[in-house]
Amino acid sequence: MPKKSPTAPGRRHCSTISETTSDGPLTGLTKTLQRIGVASDHGGFELKEQLVGKLRAAGHEVVEFGDGRLDPDDDYPDFVVPLARAVACGEVERGVAICGSGVGASVAANKVPGVRACLIHETFSAHQGVEDDDLNMICLGGLVVGHALAWELVQTFLAARFSGAERHRRRLAKVADLENKR
Repeated sequence: MPKKSPTAPGRRHCSTISETTSDGPLTGLTKTLQRIGVASDHGGFELKEQLVGKLRAAGHEVVEFGDGRLDPDDDYPDFVVPLARAVACGEVERGVAICGSGVGASVAANKVPGVRACLIHETFSAHQGVEDDDLNMICLGGLVVGHALAWELVQTFLAARFSGAERHRRRLAKVADLENKR
């Protein structure tokens, strides 16, 4: 398990992107550099490698939870659960979990108290899940989502911020109560 970076909170800074990049129009989004955890099994390995490169190129600190090599016999919980634990305890600010469909990664991640993970395949949910539900992990299907869309989803997820609206805090408290009653 990676150690918590003592400089992670100090690394945060914001800048506004006001131009169209090669990855698509990002006008007006606030880009916050973050410490991001990434994990995948064999079904998401290729997509993970591509996203890790793009995240680093964008200036994010990336912590990889595996798999570090393409192994057709690996199992997503072996990589997704350590990532989810790191998200829950604040070792990383957000997590990106990838398996073949994204479903198994989502199921495994949500077994860890404090994690709010969701399978995302379109941009509305990538930001709305953070804004309303304080989503802290995005799950993707490496065999379902293409590289360009996956990068757009991750950028949207990372740029979004929880609204803090009372109704959303109330609903999240109810979800936390469910976790505490396990």
